[in-house]
Amino acid sequence: MTSQAQRPQAQPLTRPDGTPIRILAVDDEASLTELLSMAMRYEGWEVTTAGSGSTAVQEARSVRPDAIVLDMMLPDFDGLEVMRRIRTEQPDVPVIFLTARDAVDDRVVGLTAGGDDYVTKPFSLEELIARLRGLLRRSGATTARPSSQLVVGDLTLDEDSHEVTRAGDDVSLTATEFELLRYLMRNPRRVLSKAQILDRVWNYDFGGQANVVELYISYLRKKIDAGRDPMIHTLRGAGYMLKPAGA
Repeated sequence: MTSQAQRPQAQPLTRPDGTPIRILAVDDEASLTELLSMAMRYEGWEVTTAGSGSTAVQEARSVRPDAIVLDMMLPDFDGLEVMRRIRTEQPDVPVIFLTARDAVDDRVVGLTAGGDDYVTKPFSLEELIARLRGLLRRSGATTARPSSQLVVGDLTLDEDSHEVTRAGDDVSLTATEFELLRYLMRNPRRVLSKAQILDRVWNYDFGGQANVVELYISYLRKKIDAGRDPMIHTLRGAGYMLKPAGA
């Protein structure tokens, strides 16, 4: 097996000492903080959540986050007060505010008060992660990964440009196909169940409609494996595995 095939995934953003990025996610909707946690842990980051302003201040003091995702409206006091209290001890910690779609005043006030960015609800997890990455890089909290490429055998995926090639040939994928392939390539030689794939790629349970995974695996096979030695394998009753051809 080649050294490329042994490499499971590109190095994620980390702190300068090599330890995982620490994020504090604050919102009183538990379902939302769970979703945020899942997306951020997928990036290799450590996530602490809080459902109130007072808890957020306590957690910030404890974990010393590298960035904070902060809802403007909380049950005890608002996001501006949370930011003010946290920044008495961490004056430079970046803050992204979550605001209601029509709360223009909140956004203006939040940015004027020192917030670094904001996203409006409902929002795209991909957009939020991208904005967090930008904030972390600008704040100097991270060490950028040396490469954005995932490589398994002769299959290469660039996480930044979204370009995919196999044996040097370009492979055109839809956004969902790309996310599915990325998840498989981040976990080479590992059996991934349909439930795991639904959770990571689609971000929620399809209520038993696991056939959507089968459908997209078939799409990928037509684009990745057609006319070549297969890389995507089905383990009946267990799930799917991606590994170098012939390995």
